[in-house]
Amino acid sequence: METAFKELEDYSCEVEQTFYQNGAENQRYLFKFYFKKRKKIRVDFSQPHPGLTILYNDNETGATVIPFRSLSGFRMRLSVNNPMMKTLAGQRINQTDMGYFIDFLFRNLKKVEQKENTFYEDEQRVEFLFRAMDYIEEKSPEKYRISISKKYWLPIRIERYSSDGKLLEVTDIKNYKLNAHLEDKFFLP
Repeated sequence: METAFKELEDYSCEVEQTFYQNGAENQRYLFKFYFKKRKKIRVDFSQPHPGLTILYNDNETGATVIPFRSLSGFRMRLSVNNPMMKTLAGQRINQTDMGYFIDFLFRNLKKVEQKENTFYEDEQRVEFLFRAMDYIEEKSPEKYRISISKKYWLPIRIERYSSDGKLLEVTDIKNYKLNAHLEDKFFLP
């Protein structure tokens, strides 16, 4: 994964992210995610906020929010720490790209004892379970089940569980497009 990501200049994918509360689905998000090296991020939502776009450039303290793509002149600038800019889990826009996730994964594999050695592999994917400190603040223990595409060597499914096994979040990722030469202006407000 680390090698595959280092070779990427940009990528896009479609994401379905579902959050759970007390075992039941709480909220579902559908969006198209775009990334370009030097951490340029664009997120185009289709559910629950159709037409919403968020733009972020590396090391900025804020992101540009365009509530309606059809009215691109209407935009707001919000801090990455603004509660309206965070997922239900508390994830900030600058914590959403695969580079951040891969760093999180390898950092936790080294520092958190792995009690379960669940590993599965077939022709299409590799799947494993690992323990980590939470993705957002790295303060509380959690479990993650990760499925990696052998075609791209990038995650296609991420399941997040509390330390006692309650499902918290499922992220399905599909339709990766790698090195499509996304232009810088695509990430500008």
